[in-house]
Amino acid sequence: MRVLAAPDKFRGSLTAVEAANAIETAVKKCGGISINAPMADGGEGTLQVLGGPNRMTTVTGPLGKPIQAEWRLSKKTAVIEMALASGLSVAGGPEINKPLEATTKGTGELIRCAMEQGAKRIIVGLGGSATTDGGLGALRAMGPLSRYKGVELIAVCDVQTNFLDAANHFGVQKGATKGELKFLNQRLQRITQVYEDEFGVSVIDIPKTGAAGGLAGGLLVAGAELVEGFDFIAQEIRLDELMIDSDLVITGEGFLDSTSFDGKVISGICRYADTFSVPVFVIAGDISPEIVGKVEGVSLVEAFGKERAFSETELCIERTVIEHMDSLSR
Repeated sequence: MRVLAAPDKFRGSLTAVEAANAIETAVKKCGGISINAPMADGGEGTLQVLGGPNRMTTVTGPLGKPIQAEWRLSKKTAVIEMALASGLSVAGGPEINKPLEATTKGTGELIRCAMEQGAKRIIVGLGGSATTDGGLGALRAMGPLSRYKGVELIAVCDVQTNFLDAANHFGVQKGATKGELKFLNQRLQRITQVYEDEFGVSVIDIPKTGAAGGLAGGLLVAGAELVEGFDFIAQEIRLDELMIDSDLVITGEGFLDSTSFDGKVISGICRYADTFSVPVFVIAGDISPEIVGKVEGVSLVEAFGKERAFSETELCIERTVIEHMDSLSR
């Protein structure tokens, strides 16, 4: 039996790569063949899914202090994950983050570094940001945009949010208070005018421009193409070719709820699998009651208890696959 292991990350427990490896281990123990295709939707984990880091550069962190950020450069294609340079986790979480000060400058520095090291195609994964600076910090750090002539810039987005909605939709989860949200909204409005006056580009009412606190809008000004995260990554790893040769797809994520079917990895995998008539089995850290019965799958919390599900996620995934392989192969 050929099994395509295509999970998303299990946030706080396993990366998508680690989850795929756990599935692979179990499939092999059952005598099957595993094809690993760890997935992401453009947010955190994108760098690992697209080959992993092979570079480390000192850049300005989200709160202004120097940090070491990983990225990738191979065959003139660079992969940058903004969360590793300007992310909420790098800032220390919403309790430590300073939403009014958080900057995408470090992401812009990585983009500039990639260009200066010869990249002709720069992929920037958006998501997990600490910032709501409209991408202005990154744009300034990139330097003269004329230097990017002949460079393909791709902003991989995990949301459809418009530029002026970035603060209201995501500001609170980045630690912003009600008063700070008002300021952030006003700042985004001013930045739209800056982009029109200085670059002749309007970012208002364009879907995805609000991704990563408006960084997508800033990259649009720089000439970037804004793309759907899952579909772009699926094309990059040739998911369709992997899917057509598979008898079963096993996917998963940390928490399965209604948002999982709104452009995220699970919905994308199910869509591809339906096209190729391949059955899907979902393993989730936990499953919202609203989803129960809608997909064939297992909640690790329900099967093993909350403590084991989060502390021994890898072993729980392996055991789940082994326990269900017989029924799934029929």
